[in-house]
Amino acid sequence: MFNFISAQLKRTPSLLPLFVLLGVTVSGSLMFLFRVGARCPDYTWSKKENPEPWNKLPPTYQYKMVTIQTDYSKLKKDRPDF
Repeated sequence: MFNFISAQLKRTPSLLPLFVLLGVTVSGSLMFLFRVGARCPDYTWSKKENPEPWNKLPPTYQYKMVTIQTDYSKLKKDRPDF
């Protein structure tokens, strides 16, 4: 497969940006999938160990990537304990 791709690139070098953008897109989506699976409290991979991980987060936990005006360190607890 790699020989076929390299032969096509030698024949038509205008395909190089297509392969570069495709590689960047695939690697970016895989990195995002890894980040969501490793850090996001909305998803759980094993239901036996921690079936509801979102209930154990403190109210000051910043779970968004970007916040405009919210300072999570000054929030008070507004939810019940389960």
